[in-house]
Amino acid sequence: MNRRDLLKLIAISEAAYLLNPVLALHAKPKGPNMVSGQQPSGTLDASTRREVDAAIDRALDWLSDEQARDGSWSKADFPALTALALQAFALGKHPEKKKTIKKAKDFILTCVQDDGGIYKNIKGRKGGGLSNYNTAICTTALFLLQDDELLPVIRNARGFIAAGQHQGDDIYKGGFGYDRDTKRAYTDLLNTFYSVETMKLTESVEDSRPSDEKKADIDWKSTIEYIEKIQNNPDSGPENEGGFFYKPGESKAGETKNKDGEIVFRSYGSMTYVGMLSLIYSDVDKNDPRVMSAFHWSARHWSLDENPGMGGEGLYFFYNVLAKCLSAFGRDNIPQSDGSSVDWRKELAVKLLNEQKVDNKGRGYWVNDTGRFWENDPVLATSYALIALQLL
Repeated sequence: MNRRDLLKLIAISEAAYLLNPVLALHAKPKGPNMVSGQQPSGTLDASTRREVDAAIDRALDWLSDEQARDGSWSKADFPALTALALQAFALGKHPEKKKTIKKAKDFILTCVQDDGGIYKNIKGRKGGGLSNYNTAICTTALFLLQDDELLPVIRNARGFIAAGQHQGDDIYKGGFGYDRDTKRAYTDLLNTFYSVETMKLTESVEDSRPSDEKKADIDWKSTIEYIEKIQNNPDSGPENEGGFFYKPGESKAGETKNKDGEIVFRSYGSMTYVGMLSLIYSDVDKNDPRVMSAFHWSARHWSLDENPGMGGEGLYFFYNVLAKCLSAFGRDNIPQSDGSSVDWRKELAVKLLNEQKVDNKGRGYWVNDTGRFWENDPVLATSYALIALQLL
């Protein structure tokens, strides 16, 4: 698959903007709100494109060599890590692509559980096996392969995810957490994003469901209401207005107070793009004030030297979701306060090219020196960076 093919997308919103350049290409048209997407006007110059393609090739070489015999990458107890690498491979060109994909697919299928989830049972681990997190990311990866034999697995996984939406009458209502079943009420924006992403992008799979089975879906209205709870409003002050934080009552970027002395949960970069993209996946118009205020926050805090508000923590996930979100939003440039604008594709390409490490075999990878959120694992950081580059 080349970049031209990748950018011939199907948008999953009535606004017809690019929702997810990683996956929407493979979605089957379904109904009036799935229309052919357009290639964005923003493109990389030929020289940068050649450098990006070479960096992608180096990284695929590295990932190919890092794959374990059982088809997994990194921590085999968490198949989402394998699924992220699989997504990157499915989008790229590589001499070992077919073999690598088959091994990864076969490994992920060993993680399919009787309840429809795709995860491993990890006895004694605090927090469980991250069943919802793993299932959502694995489902997206399997869908990307466009293998009809996987349809039953994907349908069952959709049912598993839908059943995990929190329905309690509390602040977590409408969201999703790391595990489907817990002994306490808990949801967060990260897991809600991954759940919303796969449920939206795999919608067409429901067309293959036997007529005697109930179709699986989530309560989208409840999801939007949950997402709204995690977005800072004007009362939070100009530094935080429009941005998103982690979950009701918590921001990984900490707390501050507004002019009235009320506690404000700080907005930060990765969650702001996650929240913005989650709204778009939920068919909220791109010109909606909730979407635009998130975009304005990201423009005011534009930086690729850090995950704004978090420093180096979660930096490669930040790059990944930034590329997804801004591709979906359909803007080529980010306005700055001095009247200038940023070509985000070019800046992100240059940043990732400069950050790629090349070993003595000529293979390339990325790693975050800050280990929070597992990003000191080069497989995870490389998967995030690869997918981001493949969207440019």
